[in-house]
Amino acid sequence: MSNEKMKTGVMHRSFDLSRDAINDEARTVEIAFSSEEPVSRWFGEEILDHDPASIRLGRLNDGGPVLVDHDHTDHVGVVESVVISGDRVGRAQIRFGKGERAEEIYQDVKDGIRKSVSVGYRIHQMRFEAETDGEETYRATDWEPFEISMVSVPADANVGVGRSDDNTDFETVVTRHEIIKEKESKMDDIKKPAPVVEKVNLEDVRKVELARINDIEAMGEQHGFKDQARSAIANGVSADDFAKDVLRKIGEAKPVVSSDTEVGLSSDEVREFSFMRAIHALANPTDRRAQEAAGFEFEASRAASEKMGRTAQGIMVPVEVLKRDLNVGTATAGGHTVATDLMSQNFIVSLENAMQVANLGATVMRDLEGNIAIPRQTGGASAYWVAESGSVTESAAAFDQVTMSPKTVGAFSDISRKLLLQSSIDVESFVRNELAMRLALAIDSKAINGDGTSNTPTGILNATGTGSVSFAASGAPTFGEMVDLETAVAVDNALMGNLSYMTTAAMAGALKQKAKDSGSGQFVMAGGQVNGYGVSVTNQCAASTAIFGNWADLIIGMWGGLDLNIDTSTGSTSGTVRVVALQDVDVAVRHGQSFAVGS
Repeated sequence: MSNEKMKTGVMHRSFDLSRDAINDEARTVEIAFSSEEPVSRWFGEEILDHDPASIRLGRLNDGGPVLVDHDHTDHVGVVESVVISGDRVGRAQIRFGKGERAEEIYQDVKDGIRKSVSVGYRIHQMRFEAETDGEETYRATDWEPFEISMVSVPADANVGVGRSDDNTDFETVVTRHEIIKEKESKMDDIKKPAPVVEKVNLEDVRKVELARINDIEAMGEQHGFKDQARSAIANGVSADDFAKDVLRKIGEAKPVVSSDTEVGLSSDEVREFSFMRAIHALANPTDRRAQEAAGFEFEASRAASEKMGRTAQGIMVPVEVLKRDLNVGTATAGGHTVATDLMSQNFIVSLENAMQVANLGATVMRDLEGNIAIPRQTGGASAYWVAESGSVTESAAAFDQVTMSPKTVGAFSDISRKLLLQSSIDVESFVRNELAMRLALAIDSKAINGDGTSNTPTGILNATGTGSVSFAASGAPTFGEMVDLETAVAVDNALMGNLSYMTTAAMAGALKQKAKDSGSGQFVMAGGQVNGYGVSVTNQCAASTAIFGNWADLIIGMWGGLDLNIDTSTGSTSGTVRVVALQDVDVAVRHGQSFAVGS
């Protein structure tokens, strides 16, 4: 026995669609997409082995795409489940989307206009099985379906290579008997192109696989799809297919626009909304008076949920309530009714003021809707010197996108039963600012240290492209090393905007005591500055770490309103109520080169 390689490319097989298998209510269709029926290919008869060990179903089972005519840009549905039945036939349940294009194709299927399905697959390994009357038969013992298409005209099974994915460089390992090698010369008599056969070189295979993994990891890192990259590597997805998937997802991201998520409350209604009434009603669902007292809050919550297209776990606080100004200096705006020592910050501003990154000038974007994409220029056009009558070489600026998608952060605060019964506006302010502080600390931490795993944002320390400076002494860098951070940003042409340092309290203390040099009597940090730039001190920053950069290039996106939920069981013995606040947020770095990290 020997192993060789044959360039086969992507294959298609077509099957008739049974309209009896349509579930109109669920918008699903059950189809047969593969069997062991021999199909003539240019290299001979092809049989797809339907032993479960022979078929890689990972890509279809992981929400495989339903396309139109094998066009990767014409995506109309998803594969929900795949089974290999006892009759050695592959069957799948597919579900159509509700978009205009998906609805069009679905109606054609129901009306019997589109009667055929076609599966796209690749053969990783096949075995020579027999030769009859000069026709060789091969059995695919390792093959992988990766998409199912609705087709108007079935693909020509005798051609085999896909029309829209003509990847003829894809190679299949072929196991052949030594005694038939002498017959290979007969392939010259076949009119179609002869297969390219070569001995398997395991080192070459290893290099190709390593290149695939590196390419996918790089694309996932660059575009913020780390989890998807890991999944693609595990499922054997090619780098080209992963790149297409990334481009499709980036294309689906919405442009940066703040949506109108306000529900239309008047200024009087905004002032009337009470966190405490809402919390009291949620904590006492059987108390009729509490429910009636919070009638307005529940009505506003329903309106906010409908506007944002989300179902609240407890009560959804409308955006305009979060923005309301509690400054009561103007008597006609409520000044006659409240105490003069009332906190003047509104909820969102309180959240920002508690965040060090926001104080340093981070860009905060509110009222976002759906995934967003921020265009970013990655390269400029080039200038050329030309001779008289010479032509300038064409060049163009290069662009990509910074993507953001909502990630949920939660925080809680315990409120005593007696405090809950208070109706004072001071208590109202206390509860709101307590929740703001809890969320602020969580968002602030991930904006600096987030690694992008487990549905968390990617912060500055893990952003792509940031500069790096090594400190000789842990926690006590020299003046020159701190200036090196500025230099790292400057050499990337990013020394602009809201420039400032950030470090820990311990390092700040060390910098205040560390001499700049041996004779000036000056210290690295003096008057809250290093080399003329301000220093923000926070223990949110990683130990023995300093960051310098343009903080305006750190973007914090916030989606919709605040979701308040109540837990009465945790503190039931003491009558304490736990208020849980959930907010959708994400962090992005516009240019990694705008920051340098020293450690």
